[in-house]
Amino acid sequence: MVEINSNELTDAEAEQYDRQIRLWGLDSQKRLRASRVLIIGLKGLGAEVAKNITLAGVKSVTLLDDDVATQEDICSQFLVPRDQIGRNRAEASLGRTQNLNPMVNVTSDTTAVGDHPDEYFHDFEAICATKCSTDQLLRLDKICREKSIKFFCGDVFGFFGFMFADLQTHDFAEEITERKPSSSEEPAAKSLKTVKTTVKRSATFVPLQNALDVDWTVEPYSKKLKKSEPSYFLMKILLKFRSEKKRDPAPGTRVEDMEELLKLKKEVLKEMSIPLEKVPDNLLSLVFAEVGPVCAIVGGVLSQEIIKALSQHEAPHNNMFFFNPERNLGHVECLGA
Repeated sequence: MVEINSNELTDAEAEQYDRQIRLWGLDSQKRLRASRVLIIGLKGLGAEVAKNITLAGVKSVTLLDDDVATQEDICSQFLVPRDQIGRNRAEASLGRTQNLNPMVNVTSDTTAVGDHPDEYFHDFEAICATKCSTDQLLRLDKICREKSIKFFCGDVFGFFGFMFADLQTHDFAEEITERKPSSSEEPAAKSLKTVKTTVKRSATFVPLQNALDVDWTVEPYSKKLKKSEPSYFLMKILLKFRSEKKRDPAPGTRVEDMEELLKLKKEVLKEMSIPLEKVPDNLLSLVFAEVGPVCAIVGGVLSQEIIKALSQHEAPHNNMFFFNPERNLGHVECLGA
């Protein structure tokens, strides 16, 4: 839980965050101001999250990426100036991110995530990981669980995107609207008034490993399989591609990558006892590079979930969000619970 800083907001902060304070309250804004956030991976999705979290007014944002900005990044990564192509992606994103909100301390880190010791991650209230291997994600989630740090991860592959959240046991406040009697003198139909009440609630989340190890051959998932969308299985295929190839499907290697994706589809679905038709072959053709509008959608959801978790305001999504490129719709699923 993020402790509320007892100090009042400065006049400049109160003016800067006026709209947000009216939206989610002073205490929630104080919790945000006390929060340190680590964003891993500064391609299109990471840039969207960095923008939104910085504008929200957290205490600090650390941008971690050990790779260099490429020409392809221009399609979705708006924090890197064109004249910074070839420079480390985190360092190249630093200037524009800081300019979004001078009240937030923004720093860059060019060390590979796998080269950091566990202790490095203990200094954050929330960690958002993108462009990481499955092993790296599982390690980060384990570290976060040990230290009660909010863990988020997500990725965009072409027109497809997803996010996952592990908040362990999360307490939050939620505003509910009720209709209550206002006066016994008026007719029953007219005596009801709308009353808004803030209630305290709690939600329990499962580790990432649980969500990745869902057995779709047993209940309750076996009953859902027929009507379920292919998004979860597509995610599993893409994460396996990344783990084996040490990269994502790319437009420049489209032919060979499609062959590899089709092969991995058979392997992954067979291992899970899922019919091959669950993931249409044409869906695999939509996962190349990062599409800017999809980064904006998934990044908007992901950053909003981080803000909700840190501010402890409103019910969080528990625990996965998928953006389906066939239907152009997003949906939330609770998996592994």
